[in-house]
Amino acid sequence: MAGSSLLALIDDIATLLDDVATMTKVAAKKTSGVLGDDLALNAQQVAGVKADRELPVVWAVAKGSLLNKAILVPAALLISAFANWAIMPLLMLGGLFLCFEGVEKLIHPFLHSHDDDEQHHQQLVEAVSNPQIDMLAFEQEKVKGAIRTDFILSAEIIVITLGTVATASFVNQVIVLIGIALLMTVGVYGLVAGIVRLDDMGLHLTQQASNAKQQLGRFLLALAPKLMKFLSVAGTVAMFMVGGSILVHGLPVVHHAIEHGTQAMQHIPVLPMLATMIAEVVVGIVAGLAAVFTVMSISKVLPKKAEA
Repeated sequence: MAGSSLLALIDDIATLLDDVATMTKVAAKKTSGVLGDDLALNAQQVAGVKADRELPVVWAVAKGSLLNKAILVPAALLISAFANWAIMPLLMLGGLFLCFEGVEKLIHPFLHSHDDDEQHHQQLVEAVSNPQIDMLAFEQEKVKGAIRTDFILSAEIIVITLGTVATASFVNQVIVLIGIALLMTVGVYGLVAGIVRLDDMGLHLTQQASNAKQQLGRFLLALAPKLMKFLSVAGTVAMFMVGGSILVHGLPVVHHAIEHGTQAMQHIPVLPMLATMIAEVVVGIVAGLAAVFTVMSISKVLPKKAEA
């Protein structure tokens, strides 16, 4: 009897772990769009500090990120336990916000002049090179800004994950949410730490006697800015894919229309999946444009009311 109970317990634990592993993989895949953008944004946030302070700043932001998730995970579990009806609206809002951010990034060059970007860059250079500026205060300001950015992106990750495990047991929800929170934090800030030090590693290698090391160093120096650009582009595309997918699945009419439109392609391998992805990206871009237009319209109206 005891042996049977033990085997039953082991089987239950194995099933639980298998369920958690499966849901974690699905949640990780769904949050990958946020992760890509998280990498690019946070790497940009910590850029501009002195080389010997880059890793301490990344570590400070990572600790802030853990604190963010320590707040967000219990909040998500409370919503799941006492306001389960709110998960889908929050998920839809999260998807719409992803699309909004994606469009905002695309139209940023048209809304802000090149001079504004150059001025911001020059301010960073002067802050780093000027010995009169309190670098501790400068770093703290950078850290606060990065943690605020992380809070928004972490909230998106937690909401998307919660939507993935909404019908699971409470124990599974706890394990998956905590697992994804830790995985995303370690993954994001581990890679951010590597990215911000990539150019320093390249510079170090170019100063070595070995010709092979020098060539590798030059390669890393050339790779660092290209990698940052790739992460930014890939993150934006992934935001539309993830955000658009969430919106499509939350709008049955749109979901059925896309399914109906891809039925004629079923005999061609991969094409239906590719067509669905493109349709979801288009939905994401359209929704993001609508959200940006709405926000810009409201922001133009509100000052007029204030002046009146």
